[in-house]
Amino acid sequence: MAVPGCALGALVFLLHVGSVASYPNGKVTKSCHRMTPDHGHRPQPDPTHRVAVSQTTFRPGDQIEVTLSGRPFRGFLLEARDAERVDGPPVGSFLLNDSQVSQLLTCGDVQGSAVSHTSASKKSEIKVYWKAPSSAPSHVRFLATVVEKYKIYWVRIPSQVISQPNALPLTTPKAATAPAPTSPPVSPLTEPFSASDCGKKKFCVRSPLNCDPEREHACVFLSFTRDAQSVLVEMSGPGEGYLSFALSRDRWMGDDDAYMCIREDEVVHIQPAHLTGRSHPVMDSRGPLEDVAWRLVDGVMQCSFRRKIALPGVKNRFDLNTSYYIFLADGAASDGLLYKHSQQPLITREKHDVTASPEDVGGSRSSLLLKVHGALMFVAWMSTVSIGVLIARFFRPVWSKAFFFGEAVWFQLHRTLMLTTSVLTCIAFVLPFVYRGGWSWHAGYHPYLGCAVLTAAVMQPLLAACRPPFHDPRRRLFNWTHWSVGTAARIIAVAAMFLGMDLPGLTLPDPQKTYTMIGFVIWHTGTEIVLEVHAYRLARKVEILDDDRIQILQSFSVSEAEGHAFKKAVLAVYVCGNMTFLIIFLSAISHL
Repeated sequence: MAVPGCALGALVFLLHVGSVASYPNGKVTKSCHRMTPDHGHRPQPDPTHRVAVSQTTFRPGDQIEVTLSGRPFRGFLLEARDAERVDGPPVGSFLLNDSQVSQLLTCGDVQGSAVSHTSASKKSEIKVYWKAPSSAPSHVRFLATVVEKYKIYWVRIPSQVISQPNALPLTTPKAATAPAPTSPPVSPLTEPFSASDCGKKKFCVRSPLNCDPEREHACVFLSFTRDAQSVLVEMSGPGEGYLSFALSRDRWMGDDDAYMCIREDEVVHIQPAHLTGRSHPVMDSRGPLEDVAWRLVDGVMQCSFRRKIALPGVKNRFDLNTSYYIFLADGAASDGLLYKHSQQPLITREKHDVTASPEDVGGSRSSLLLKVHGALMFVAWMSTVSIGVLIARFFRPVWSKAFFFGEAVWFQLHRTLMLTTSVLTCIAFVLPFVYRGGWSWHAGYHPYLGCAVLTAAVMQPLLAACRPPFHDPRRRLFNWTHWSVGTAARIIAVAAMFLGMDLPGLTLPDPQKTYTMIGFVIWHTGTEIVLEVHAYRLARKVEILDDDRIQILQSFSVSEAEGHAFKKAVLAVYVCGNMTFLIIFLSAISHL
């Protein structure tokens, strides 16, 4: 947990909220009593679904078939209640008919006393069996909450009453529908937020740093203004889906206090939540929030609320007069479903107390370890290896007669560059494991390709150490093996870099990153083609001179000198271009 990194690798919001109590997996024990989803909308008045029972009388120990049916729905919660006291605890327990679509819950400390969905997939009928307990009341009614969409749901749809034999007639009212959930009053914002007081009266977090929400639509803005025993929170950003921030004790997702502004059509819902690891955020009651307000103008969503600095007894809400890392994220939302954030969440570089002296801070969207990983890989596989390959392939004749520490200069340069590539690759390979604390299962094919590149990078110097003498018959086999492994490593490395650039931990500007990488590949391939064509033409010229037998030595020396000068010029131009591409990538990484 202390490992640096912004793993909010999904600040959460890899979300599906389209289900009862915002749980697509059906773990809705929080809603057992009221059977009301915390979706911030009023339930629909007229049920379109039906709860049917297989018989109207029962004895303790009987199993009653209960069927929930109607037009397709995504989530549900089904319970049995004492028909004379429907606000009481669930009675009896259920048995499943299909565990693929339904699951048992423990409500009121009774195992299996409720049934809910297992996923947000659509279904039109659910069948279960209710087992009457020995202490069953005289009259029982089944109640179902059904969620069709995030903002379209019905609460406590009643079945007909089933009764024990010889029970007295039911005389209590059939009050089966829960009251509509209440929400704090919402007032409109009339003015855009201002960054003029950042660092003076407001504690601000902005991305990009120093952006102004009054003038820049793309500015993601968060501010905290202390007022006696409360804090006014303002949040602004692109209004296509949701904005969110979280307070965290570390730089990792989990056990965090979060707040979300969610756009649905032309309405914004402000919802506190808490995060429990790399899973769905749990929506909480909006009771602690006061002075709730929002605004949608020109594609910009702004929302504000006030909450007390300390909320003793309120679960999952942190005291604000303590230092935390602050996360900022945004993403798309549709029909109550929140999708993965559009870019890696921004995380402040250190902990801050938002109630202390006002500050104006920024953050980073990438871990330092991942930045170093990307930088080292770019240096190794865009610079040192490509230059080393050109020198070995085309510059042997140029520097074959110059020696350095007993070896030809071209060979010493080639060996130094290739060993540098191997060392940089090994160092870079370890860093993501340190950051993640193990293997990343969310990075697609990138880590697998990285393993292949590392293997080749380690094999090459080992193969070179076993190089046979020049006239050894095995030398030809060595040359082909060395070339094949090196070429495969370069191709796989380019593929790994393309994939790595799209990962959340190191998301470079798009589409510039793609165009720049394609440009580098074309640049390197073009340079190799130019040098290949030049080498072929020079060889042909030597053959013609040899056939004519005219001033062979003098003409060959002139041609050779011209060829060497041309290669040196091409190499100089290539290195300059290579460094340009490398600087573009390293500059982009440093600003993440």
